[in-house]
Amino acid sequence: MKSAAELLVECLAEQGTDRIFTVPGESFLAVLDALHENTEIETVTCRQEGGAAFMACADGAMTQRPGVAFVTRGPGATNASIGVHVAHQDSQPMILFVGDVARGMRDREGFQEINFEAFFGPICKWAARIDDPSRIPEYVARAYSVAISGRPGPVVIALPEDMLCDPVDSAIAPRPLVTRPAQAACPDAMQTLFGLIADAASPIAIIGGAGWNAKARDHFQQFAESIGLPVATAFRRQDAIAPSSPVYAGNLGYGPNPKLVERVKSSDLVIAIGARLGEATTDGYELPTLEHADQFLVHVHPDPEELGRVYKTELALCCAVDEFAETAALWEDHSIIPFDAGGEAHLEWEEWSAARTPDNPPALDMAACVSSMREVVPADSIICNGAGNFAGWWHRYWRYSGYPSQLAPTAGAMGYGLPAAVAASLREPERTVIAVAGDGDFLMNGQELATAAQHGANLLVLIVDNGAYGTIRMHQEREYPGRISGTQLSNPDFAMLGAAFGAWSKAVSTTDEFRQALIEAKERIGLRLIHMKIDVEQLAASGATVSGLRAR
Repeated sequence: MKSAAELLVECLAEQGTDRIFTVPGESFLAVLDALHENTEIETVTCRQEGGAAFMACADGAMTQRPGVAFVTRGPGATNASIGVHVAHQDSQPMILFVGDVARGMRDREGFQEINFEAFFGPICKWAARIDDPSRIPEYVARAYSVAISGRPGPVVIALPEDMLCDPVDSAIAPRPLVTRPAQAACPDAMQTLFGLIADAASPIAIIGGAGWNAKARDHFQQFAESIGLPVATAFRRQDAIAPSSPVYAGNLGYGPNPKLVERVKSSDLVIAIGARLGEATTDGYELPTLEHADQFLVHVHPDPEELGRVYKTELALCCAVDEFAETAALWEDHSIIPFDAGGEAHLEWEEWSAARTPDNPPALDMAACVSSMREVVPADSIICNGAGNFAGWWHRYWRYSGYPSQLAPTAGAMGYGLPAAVAASLREPERTVIAVAGDGDFLMNGQELATAAQHGANLLVLIVDNGAYGTIRMHQEREYPGRISGTQLSNPDFAMLGAAFGAWSKAVSTTDEFRQALIEAKERIGLRLIHMKIDVEQLAASGATVSGLRAR
């Protein structure tokens, strides 16, 4: 005989799980005990469940297998819900296991009890509870299958604490490794697509999203370059194509190149691959418009529920994006005359993404700082950020050369960058990992510096400190100029805070100081932190300033 918890851990190992992220709880002590005896799975102890869930989300984004987190019921689960929501909107595979009340306590509003199916149902692909320990192999295999199939996403499984201690027959074994079902592209639909491209005058592709991987990146880039097709990336999917590609046109989302916006508007054929065409990517469903009377929309997505869900779609292909990309790269259609538009769009992006020194540069010029990073740190560095205007400088001026190299929530959640960087540094310790955070953003999950230190994470943290919730301040100055309310922050000395966690740290307030600190940080290993002190006047990569907004 063995315990249900031991069977659960065996099932996780069989599915290829090599790391879990957790804040321990008494509701799943039996699982922690089973993990103690397991040498295949590393247990990463976190400081808050939101941080643990973000780490699992980022780990899933990097591996294309579900990132796994364990949390306790009630407060633990509700704290972790932010990571579930991000995994859902970002289409990333993740499984959250929640230690639950004992079966006999259910529906009595027991200590920290929540109806997890009802609570998580709207923000995950599947929420379930395992009451019968003999069905653990079934539930775990299904959880992995659901998380990676179609549009990847999160699954939540509740584990009654008494069930985890039940004995089960030793003959009950894990189900075999679950893999993503094959989803080939329809040949007839591909033939129609190539006919549309051949007839188009100004096509454009929008890529990145559900199931995008290295295979999709390489093959689609090969295809796009062969016909000169301009390729834009969806919001925070900038590593979906190599920035050096001669057809890369830049990124959509917040603060895009105006010339790219005009290019999308004037295109007669829009081909979206993997992208949901959500609000951020489409600038509020205006790029393209929902009905796009003068445009033809082709949407390629692995989930049939996404096709035609929001946008009028003239041609829908339900298939895996990597299978589509490979088919496109191997397809021979001599009726397509290569376009000049790809090269033109790439030159427009290069001009847009080149930092220029303004006439009166601020003491610490953010655009110049990102340019310094491009000279000092490896091109394939993994950049991790949460939400805030600070991220716009990296979105515009950094080149996301590696894959994956951009861990950033399309859901716009603050506090994501540091936990994601911890997960990335543990997953790929040989690569340079950089967490970029605003001051408000950082303190949403700054406690995970302790996790980074405890587990020997090798990463650099950049904190952009303007003493404000900068994004909200920008909107506030636009709508209510000069009437500051609720957006000012009183911050700690972040360099001293980093040192308290054992990090090498440095505070900088000029561009030259930043560059020197960056060079010094590059020569070190372990946890490093640079506190970048900027004036709130420098609001955004778009050039927005407090004085400029007030003058308007």
